[in-house]
Amino acid sequence: MTPSVHLHRKPSRGYLLPALGLVGLLTACGGSSGGGTSAASAPPADPTTKINTVVVIYGENRSFDNLYGAFPGANGIANASTASKQQLDLDGKTVLSNQPAVWGYTSDATWSKVSSLPNSPYGLGAAPVSAPTSMVTPDLVHRFYQNQMQINGGANNMFAAYSNRGGLSMGYYDGSALAMYKLAQQYTLCDNFFQGSFGGSFLNHQFLIAAAAPTYPNAPTSLKAVLDANGNLVLASTSPASATTGPVKFQQDGAVSPDGYAVNTILPPYQPSAAPAASGQDWRLANPAGDAYEGAAVLPPVTNVTTIGDTLTAQNVNWKWYAGLWNAALQEGLTVTSSANYKIIWTENPGQPDFEPHHQPFNFYARFDPTTAKGAAERDAHLKDYEDLLSDISNGTLPPVVFYKPEGDLNEHPGYADVSTSDAHIASVIAKLQASPQWAHMAIIVTYDENGGFWDHVAPPKADRWGPGTRVPAIIISPYARAGFVDKTQYDTTSILKFITRRFNLQPLAGVRPSAGDLTNAFDFTKP
Repeated sequence: MTPSVHLHRKPSRGYLLPALGLVGLLTACGGSSGGGTSAASAPPADPTTKINTVVVIYGENRSFDNLYGAFPGANGIANASTASKQQLDLDGKTVLSNQPAVWGYTSDATWSKVSSLPNSPYGLGAAPVSAPTSMVTPDLVHRFYQNQMQINGGANNMFAAYSNRGGLSMGYYDGSALAMYKLAQQYTLCDNFFQGSFGGSFLNHQFLIAAAAPTYPNAPTSLKAVLDANGNLVLASTSPASATTGPVKFQQDGAVSPDGYAVNTILPPYQPSAAPAASGQDWRLANPAGDAYEGAAVLPPVTNVTTIGDTLTAQNVNWKWYAGLWNAALQEGLTVTSSANYKIIWTENPGQPDFEPHHQPFNFYARFDPTTAKGAAERDAHLKDYEDLLSDISNGTLPPVVFYKPEGDLNEHPGYADVSTSDAHIASVIAKLQASPQWAHMAIIVTYDENGGFWDHVAPPKADRWGPGTRVPAIIISPYARAGFVDKTQYDTTSILKFITRRFNLQPLAGVRPSAGDLTNAFDFTKP
């Protein structure tokens, strides 16, 4: 574990306890464990028990360097090596002389200027590009195999070559005027936190709740990625020889790995999905054949993965997943017969309400089957709307574990959301949480599902076939968070699961990485 940098004072020592023996420690915090053990000899309570409410806010598609690359005291762009900053061409050897074009936007007044820039990270808000945080940028490819190919064994020098938007992948912001940036200065910013898995939103949401990739039994060949002997996507015969002449093309980049794991965007089997029920099918279900209009497949209900929801329920700890537009999207999914007519689900138009069905990870699990009495009850208990979140915050009735997923137009995703509006929304939710009766014993974790195709200079640690992937921002906000602190402990998305598991004495999830910290270094539990 690498040391941490504190901007205002030395971190306090002596409060962290070993991971072993937590069951006994948590038992002790309720009083004597029996047998006449005196209070003086009883082991101290686990310090995380000072936290009664854990709130996880999950944004979209930003690398650490893209938003916080110039943050004081953080491992930012100034520390990047020349080899990482200078991107290579598709041959993996030739250093590009300039940024590749932003493919699909070569005639755009803003994005056409990128191809004239030197081969190095550049400010998106600065001339000649001058794209402020209030502007919606083009979307960039952010998929399981491409992310690994861009990372290139840790060199991080193939982002521009393997992007469908070329040099846009190397852009970054001066985020110092953003509300979340200011909160990061006030509380703790983690600058060594990595997305849980390689690739995009679907799989990283699964890692947030389960640290696992679901399987797609008997997936059709048409959904499976075609890989070479090194595990990389096979290039199509029509793919350009150089990243300077066009976007890279692949023979088949599927939603499913060759051995049957769902790794890229795929739809849930229950509404709200983006695949309306087939003719004669129960209207609460998605068409298992997928949706021809969107060209998206539907994952069969997941039955063989344990989630953090399962382990929390097993310990009688309440939890809820709150999602922006959940109620409206559910109503639309139950009444609209063609996805071509959706006004909310998967609309992805800037400024328009948008609900992303693959961002709702629990809706993939058979436990939440709405056609069964048990599944309907589970949905009613745990899957909630943003308006429910606001009510629970105001009333002081948040459950011990909260997940909040903003609606698509407020989640910072390139292509349909801008940074500043989304950032302000998340900050406004945090302000409401700070005014809540539960704030005194609350921990808020704000992070991003994945990098969204944007470059970052730090090599992800090697763990397993799933990741972790590229570094993303994470901010810890709590009365117990270290003030003005940059935490350099190695974390990834599974660290959130590790923290929740420790705090509530849960059965550990198998996919949580032993090498990842449990976030406790971001806290000062000596505070009263």
